[in-house]
Amino acid sequence: MMSAPIDLRNASTSASKSTLLDAPSHPIAIPPMPDYNGRILAYTATAGIIVSGVLQDVFGLWMLWLLSGALTWPHIAHQLTRRTFLRNSSRIRQKMLLTDCAIGGGFVGCIGLIAIPSVAVALMLMFSCLIVGGIRQWLFGTMIMAACGAIGVAIVGPAESLQSPMITSIIAISATGLYICVTAFYSHQQARALMMAKTQIQNQREQSIALSHKLSKYLSPQVWQSIFTGERDVRLETQRKKLAVFFSDIKGFTELSEEMEPEALTELLNHYFNEMSEVALKYGGTIDKFVGDSIMIFFGDPTSRGQKEDAFACVSMAVEMRKHMKIMRQKWRSQGIKTPLEIRMGISTGYTTVGNFGAENRMDYTIIGKEVNLASRLESLAEPGEILISYETFSLIKDRIMCRDKGEITVKGFGRPVSIYEVVDFRRDMGPNRSFLEHERSGFAMYLDSEKITERERESILSALEDAAERLRQEEDS
Repeated sequence: MMSAPIDLRNASTSASKSTLLDAPSHPIAIPPMPDYNGRILAYTATAGIIVSGVLQDVFGLWMLWLLSGALTWPHIAHQLTRRTFLRNSSRIRQKMLLTDCAIGGGFVGCIGLIAIPSVAVALMLMFSCLIVGGIRQWLFGTMIMAACGAIGVAIVGPAESLQSPMITSIIAISATGLYICVTAFYSHQQARALMMAKTQIQNQREQSIALSHKLSKYLSPQVWQSIFTGERDVRLETQRKKLAVFFSDIKGFTELSEEMEPEALTELLNHYFNEMSEVALKYGGTIDKFVGDSIMIFFGDPTSRGQKEDAFACVSMAVEMRKHMKIMRQKWRSQGIKTPLEIRMGISTGYTTVGNFGAENRMDYTIIGKEVNLASRLESLAEPGEILISYETFSLIKDRIMCRDKGEITVKGFGRPVSIYEVVDFRRDMGPNRSFLEHERSGFAMYLDSEKITERERESILSALEDAAERLRQEEDS
């Protein structure tokens, strides 16, 4: 006959482990009602019922022996569960409560099923079972109590009258009410502490997510995703994989840096990196690093769609970057930047070593190998607005992208000259049926991709072109 609180310490610990990062927190003070205290309260209430029953001549004098048992059993049970093999039982609380149900049932049987004292004891037992183990514990406890009660009645026999004197009834009801109120108060405190723990865990989770999003700015989204989903361990390890490697830089950036203030130059460079990063992520590229005005990107790790698709995605990204650069140049001109900025790009495909490099306390997720050097060399050889690719890349994308042979170059680390190619455009966009048009002059820039234009946008674009054409004609006539 005892009530045990819900232990929230393990619950809060396991829940906090589910957060992305451990956030510092203050432990929640959970007021416990130990099994020992709950059992003392219940058996003291039962002892009060026994004393009042004996004094009112409802129970026989021999019941005083049960009084001594009621006062000593909580201490015996405490020692059994703390200093014997029972302490290793994972469900010792439920098992000891079933023992209490057997004792309570026997007591009900011994008093001959006198109504109010019997109901009072049964209520304390059933209330404890519901709190400790739920419906299942309540069913088992009720069956054990009923069985032991039947055995007690069979031995002692039923009472001559099932009614008890008023004083005995009042004491029984008061003792039971006190027990239920005390245990209910502790249960309320436990529920309140549980809600506080839940709120704290939720706050920690939100803080962890916000922190992880901030940290993700320093990593490529693919790498960040693989780390925080547990797919990849943060440790020094590498592997050999066939990747498509991309390098680019801005032609004319050095001259521009001499003309512009550092603040304006920084704003321009960040805008450029932001736009190019959006294009890279659109095609699934892993952004390795930004160095000065250069960008290094690779395809094929940590996720890959196959060597051919990775190479095609890399070249497609480069083509779109080249087209997007024309729009950006027009915007920069409107801001007073007259120096024409062009990007040059180099792409190679081959086996590289990819993974975490560095020290245990500071590592960098990157790639090394001769294919990286080749991509960098191709980028340095490219003309402004040109995309140079290696033969390995060309062999993977030639059926979908038109390329022009640019001869051979000698690269350190390669035993023979390397054939290189210039990317012209997508084959689907070549000829009279191409889906895009582009034209750029001082004061005018147009990039049109008809496949991506909706019907509503088509009417708006036609209207804008007609207005522009009409204005040009008026200026020409005047």
